[in-house]
Amino acid sequence: MPALSKFELARIIGARALQLSYGAPPLIEVKPGESSIDVAKRELEAGIIPLVVLRA
Repeated sequence: MPALSKFELARIIGARALQLSYGAPPLIEVKPGESSIDVAKRELEAGIIPLVVLRA
């Protein structure tokens, strides 16, 4: 997979953080006091985020 641009990273993390804030189950263990953005970043780093980037 090619590297993601900073814009793609921001979009993916933001979209997943929004899902988490609306009650989607996290795919990793959440640490106390961790924000939905932190969880989304850790999911992306672990490679288990359930989103796909399609480039035209």
